[in-house]
Parts: sequence; C-alpha cells; structure tokens
Amino acid sequence: MYLDELWKKESELIGKSVEVHGWIRNHRPQKEFGFIDFSDGTSMKHLQIVYDETSSSFADFVKLHIGSAILVKGILQKSEGKGQDVELKATDITLLGDCPEDYPLQPKRHTNEFLRSIAYLRPRANLFQAVFRVRSVCAMAIHEYFQSHGYVYTHTPLITTAACEGEDQMFKITTFDFDNIPKREGVVDFSKDLFKRQAYITGSGQLQGEAFATAFSKIYTFGPTFRTENSNTKTHANEFWMIEPEIAFCDLNGLMDIEEDMLKSVVRYVLLHAKEEILFLDKFQEPGLFQKLSKLVESTFTRVSHEEVITILKNADVPFEFTPQYGEDISKEHEKYITEYFDGPVFITNWPKDIKSFYMKQNDDGKTVAGVDLEIPGIGELMGGSEREADYQKLHNRMVELGMNPLEMDWYLNLRKFGSVVHSGFGLGFERLILYLTGVENIRDVIPFPRTPGSCEF
Repeated sequence: MYLDELWKKESELIGKSVEVHGWIRNHRPQKEFGFIDFSDGTSMKHLQIVYDETSSSFADFVKLHIGSAILVKGILQKSEGKGQDVELKATDITLLGDCPEDYPLQPKRHTNEFLRSIAYLRPRANLFQAVFRVRSVCAMAIHEYFQSHGYVYTHTPLITTAACEGEDQMFKITTFDFDNIPKREGVVDFSKDLFKRQAYITGSGQLQGEAFATAFSKIYTFGPTFRTENSNTKTHANEFWMIEPEIAFCDLNGLMDIEEDMLKSVVRYVLLHAKEEILFLDKFQEPGLFQKLSKLVESTFTRVSHEEVITILKNADVPFEFTPQYGEDISKEHEKYITEYFDGPVFITNWPKDIKSFYMKQNDDGKTVAGVDLEIPGIGELMGGSEREADYQKLHNRMVELGMNPLEMDWYLNLRKFGSVVHSGFGLGFERLILYLTGVENIRDVIPFPRTPGSCEF
C-alpha cells in the first residue's frame, strides 16, 4: 500500500495489518526499541515505524541505514507520541535496497547549494518534495484551466527556423562535423546541413501558435523553451518551460482579462490541491506564503500605461539605482516600487515600440505598441504579452525596419493575408510561477535538473 492511499483510509485501518514499501528518512535505534521515519514519496506526510525487542529480528532492524529501501509489515495503531496520530507497529521489515553510511542526504538541514550538487537525490529532501509536488499540481491546474475554457492544446516544434526571440538568444543546431564545416565564399553553407538552412532550438512557440489560433480561435502551448542568455541571476535559466496561449478575436483588454482570470484560477487550484505542501513551505520557506497567495486570488489587478508608470517613478521620493526614463525599459527596483505603490498586481500597457518585439500591434501614436507586462508583488514580471500586429503591410514594414528578411517569414506574414483578425497572446514562464507559489528564491531550485551557464550536469 502507498502512503497516499493509507492516509485516505487511516481511520478504517487502525488495528489492522498493513504492508508498505518506501525509504528510511531517519532512524533512531535504541536499546529496547527503535523509530523509523518512513516515506514512499506519495505524500508529504510521513509514517512512523515502531519496532521493539520482542521481534526475533530486532538485531537486524537496528542496523538498517538511512536512505535504505524497505518493505514493512505491521499493525497500524494510534500513536502515543507527538507529531503523528498513528504509527505502524512493525512485525517484519525486509531490506529491499541497502544504503551506505556515507549517504549524502543525512537527516539534517542542508543548503540549497549543496543539494544542487546532488540534484539526483534532492527530490528526497522535504523541501523539494513540496516544491516538485506543487510544480506537478500547478501544471495540472494550467491544463485544467485552458481545457475547461475550450482551448486546444497545441504542440509547437522544438526545432525551428523562425527566430522569434532573435538569433542572438537562440541555440543553433547542426549536423555538421565541427572539424570540417562546409563553406561557400567564406560563409557556412547551410544548404548542406540536414534542414538545408540555419535551424534553432525554439525560444518560443508563439509564431506557430498564431497559425493554430487562426484555425481554432483559442489555443495554448505548454512545453520547454531554450535561451542562450549568459545570465547568472536567480530568475534566469537556459532551459525552462513556457505557457503560451494565443487567442483570435481578442484585443489587449480582453487579453488582460484572460491573464488575470487564469492566474487567479491556477493559484486557487494550487491552494486547494496542494494545501499541505503550501503550508509546509509557509512554515519552513516563506512565512506568510499561504496568506500571500490567498490575497492574490482576491486582488484587483491595476492597469496602467508605461508612460504613466514612468511618471509615477519619476515623482517617487526614492533614490533609484537606475533612473526611470520615458521610452526605456524598467528595472527590478522599478517593478517592486510599482507593485507596492498599487498594493497588488499591475498590468503595464502600451510599451515603447523600440524596446519591444516586431510582432506587436503598433499603436496609432507611432511610438508605442499594444504590449503588456504583468508585474506581481515579490516576483516582478510574471507574464508578457501583446495584441499581435494583424496588418500585413505594417508587419512587413516593421520587419524591414528591424533588418529582418520578410521572405524567411513569408508563412507568418501570410497569416495576415488569409482572413486576418484581431488576435493576442501572452507568455508565462512556468518556473517563475513556481517561484512565486513556493517562496523559493532561486530558479535552479524549482527545476528538477537546471541548465544554467556553466552547469549542465545530470
């Protein structure tokens, strides 16, 4: 029996024979009896195993090592000790997989940095049991939201020739022998490569997502993406997961409605289905986490333009390290101030055209685009989206203006020829959402096996 099943039937099983299998998380053998902290990973709640000298195998039980896998048979009974309602009085313990005494994950507090060095073992630690269970529940919440709202789950390619986020931020792929790369007139001859042209590992599925949105109206992607940023911050990784909905017949205001509704729905789902994990993280990781998440669900999301934000920042009596400027991006300190100023989540809209992507709808002022970033207290930017440019000529001209070759993106441009409609979409970094939901500070600690500059282990 797995522990998640045992806890559901706990009251019915008291006094009855139970058989469980899992791992020893801690072991306290004493002269006449012993206690084993036992877990099989199916629940945050552990089971205490009790044995005593009346067992014929007592001498073997006391030798069991922390980390070992065991099969335990016994009687479930009410516990007289603190910290648990029931315990399992063992009648037999079978060693399934031994563990050496120098097992790295001993029952003491380890730093997250140390646990990253043994990432293949850290899922057994209590913190990461909670984090990765929340990650699983959150993924389900995202699918549940979009599926229940009629969206089509779309699998966009991981190998692409469309440099949505710019070539400088995307990994290049090739089948060439690096010691014998074919060239023509001094330039790499990609016509001899597998795809006959330069290919990349995707940084976004947005462009292909737009094609499906013009067929199904509402679609979403949810999968891995890759960026080459040589950034060693707590919020950047080279491999991460993204959620990218694309919605036809939806303008910028409609997009913000969807973003707000989706985020509140996901947080509400996690609070309901991972309550035990959130309360554990509230106690040991971020005090007040449960209250923070509950507050977001009830919050009003403010909507304010980029120009208005800069004005607020300029009028703030705060010595910012980076001076806010009209026409320029905002920094982390600015994001923090704005969310505190409005005491809640903030949609920042109508960004300067020159600092945003080519596909965003150009506003009538000729200076801004219909883009939006969602800033969340304590985490900063969580979502970035826009109304997409639906006018063929405007999009074509913008691509030329930025030095792009429209011929290489003719299929994307053609979407504006064949029944073009107002449409919008956004991207949500899954790991940033998990950081917010768990209170964990470093993105490396919410990805099972993080890929960051200088680190591609396991």
